[in-house]
Amino acid sequence: MTGDHPRYGAVAIALHWLLMALIISSWALGLYMVDLPFSPQMLRYFSWHKWLGVTIFMIALWRVAWRVTHPAPPPPDSMPSWQRVAMGVSHLLLYLLVIVIPLTGWLFSSASGVPTVYLGWIQLPDLVAKDKLVAELFRQTHVLLNVTLFVIVCIHVAAALKHHFFDRDDVLVRMLPLLRQPGGHR
Repeated sequence: MTGDHPRYGAVAIALHWLLMALIISSWALGLYMVDLPFSPQMLRYFSWHKWLGVTIFMIALWRVAWRVTHPAPPPPDSMPSWQRVAMGVSHLLLYLLVIVIPLTGWLFSSASGVPTVYLGWIQLPDLVAKDKLVAELFRQTHVLLNVTLFVIVCIHVAAALKHHFFDRDDVLVRMLPLLRQPGGHR
């Protein structure tokens, strides 16, 4: 394999890894804060979690717009058609989830009667009226979608590692431009 295959551009790579870092941070904070007793610190963590969610939502929209206007490099010629389909479906699901999950969090917050104030300055409008049953529905949906995202991310990472270490193609390297391609080519 040569290093002549197209790679993702710097903006796509930066947005990919920035979203990954923000999502992992949001997951970690979300898992930590849910079982905390009610306190000023717990409320602060919930605010930070919401700020991460709003930021993820905005960057995800930017990432999708970038992807639409800057298509991904084609998969390796050696990739079987079923893997191409699986790759397309998984990428579509990842994009959908990183947009829908923050929305379900915002809907949960709205239905709980707790305003979302981005970075402590910008109060976002409530999307639905306060309603305990609706809040619980959106809470459960938010959790379920996050679990789904986690599973798809694990599959995404496993597939990238499989391509790098077993198939020895450039799928992973295209998103990590400093990493050498299998076989020693750059």
